[in-house]
Amino acid sequence: MIKNSIKLGLTALAFVTVCSAETTYGTVNGEEITKDEITQVMGAQAMQFDTLDDAMKKRVIGMLVDRKLLAQNASKAGLEKTDAYKSKLEMIKKDLILNVWMEEEAKKIESTIKDEDLKAFYDKNKDKFRTPAELKARHILVEKEDDAKAIIKTLSEAKDAKAEFIKLAKEKSTGPSGKDGGDLGWFALSRMVPEFSAAADKLKKESFTKEPVKTEFGYHIIYLEDRKDAGLQKLEEVKDQLKENLSREKFNKLVEDTVTKLKKDADIKLK
Repeated sequence: MIKNSIKLGLTALAFVTVCSAETTYGTVNGEEITKDEITQVMGAQAMQFDTLDDAMKKRVIGMLVDRKLLAQNASKAGLEKTDAYKSKLEMIKKDLILNVWMEEEAKKIESTIKDEDLKAFYDKNKDKFRTPAELKARHILVEKEDDAKAIIKTLSEAKDAKAEFIKLAKEKSTGPSGKDGGDLGWFALSRMVPEFSAAADKLKKESFTKEPVKTEFGYHIIYLEDRKDAGLQKLEEVKDQLKENLSREKFNKLVEDTVTKLKKDADIKLK
């Protein structure tokens, strides 16, 4: 368990560094804000920075601005001459050397991966790329069974059951999706409580449950809009993910083999 944790930690550090390009996001007193600095603030999540919404990006950049202002202010204090600074700088240098080595090795590994390697990895690990069956449904949640039965009766008499369902969901549902017409979006059966999933899975498209579905949350009326069968993602759809996974797997092996070899020749004395 400890070995795996160390291995994953090293991998994360290397791959975050590799993925960070010298993109700039502004300046503070003329000093640029770079992607590498975003990595320092966000850690492994830095790879997803470009996918964040504008508000969250602004928050991260704001943290970097504060950090830079404090660092610029601290640099005026002459701390570079202190023993504490010199000692910590030596520690940072050692970490930096390791970081640069990992970055270079990760780049080498990534450059050696070919399409046939990706296909072989894909064929060997197909279970990882299977997608579960999914349903797209709406529901109305009420506390009492009689209320659920009354809603079902109204739906049964409606000319447009779906439109009536959305209307009633907004008016009567106690669930958080009520304001959205009971819309639950797409979900795997395993995501819902068993009673709900079983009832929803029995429905035909564009139909609703004719009896209230009781769960720990109350009584549901479910309207099934659509369904997707279980499937398998195509190789082309997961190629980038495959390359990252295979690169990480090979990098883990390199780190493990390197550490094993170094330990054989090292003079290690522990207390």
